[in-house]
Amino acid sequence: MAGRALVQWEENRRNAPEALTVDVYAGGPAPDGLDGVGFYQVPYAPSTQGVDERLDIIGRMPRLEVLQLTSAGYEHVLGLVPDHVTLCNGRGLHDASTAEHALALILAAQRDLPRWALDQREHRWGPVPLRSLADQRVLIVGYGSIGRALERRLLPFETEVVRVAGRARPEEDVHGADELPGLLPRADIVVLVTPLTERTRGLFGPAEFALLRDDALVVNVGRGPVLDTGALLAQNGRVRAALDVTDPEPLPADHPLWDAPGVFLTPHVAGGSAAFYPRARAFMDAQLARWAAGEPLENIVRPGRR
Repeated sequence: MAGRALVQWEENRRNAPEALTVDVYAGGPAPDGLDGVGFYQVPYAPSTQGVDERLDIIGRMPRLEVLQLTSAGYEHVLGLVPDHVTLCNGRGLHDASTAEHALALILAAQRDLPRWALDQREHRWGPVPLRSLADQRVLIVGYGSIGRALERRLLPFETEVVRVAGRARPEEDVHGADELPGLLPRADIVVLVTPLTERTRGLFGPAEFALLRDDALVVNVGRGPVLDTGALLAQNGRVRAALDVTDPEPLPADHPLWDAPGVFLTPHVAGGSAAFYPRARAFMDAQLARWAAGEPLENIVRPGRR
């Protein structure tokens, strides 16, 4: 099939099939001629909060057939995509980056790296006993492709990994989310990697925090609203947290989460490491070739409906 595509990277234009006209759009003012675009790859941005010009231009593409995200999450575009448009996400592209960052957050919290960074700034030498990652029971809540990547990185640290997903998958030794009340009291570390849906919004709230032992660690590299911010603040340091995503996001400068005891923050950067970009460009090359040839697309999360 012939058509026009709008993508983020120049490499994708150079490698595009001859049947396609491919233009590059990395954000900012929209290009001309959007009424002829049939395939639109939304330029990647680490945070998916809110609607900006990257998403606003969808309404100016009457011939759009495919909307391609390079983020794994897609809840932020559901209300913007017409029913006839096929929606694809970036499942798998962020696995290595997000798993690495989740592991880094765990190690930073367990080994108290933020404390030592402050001590170095103050030229203060004050060693104290530290926690470890070895022998810890880690619950991965949202056991999908990122969860698998994280598990592969955790096991060499001599941890016990417990897999949790929305629904139990006994054949994979995966517990269902309804089993969390029985799993949380024995957990040392809980990692949230779930997408944001109506089922997962507020998944980790007051009842879940109450089930955790003192000094347990909750890590969130999924979506901010999966974790109840008020419930975390109410812990006052009893349960620790390492968060790459927050609710609200971006976090206002005067928000109490910045100074909450036992909380370590990074600004939604888990998925956008150097490993992501070459993988995303290679995926886009293959996806454009599939679309040009009329072949089935990968990572469809909602097929177009006429």
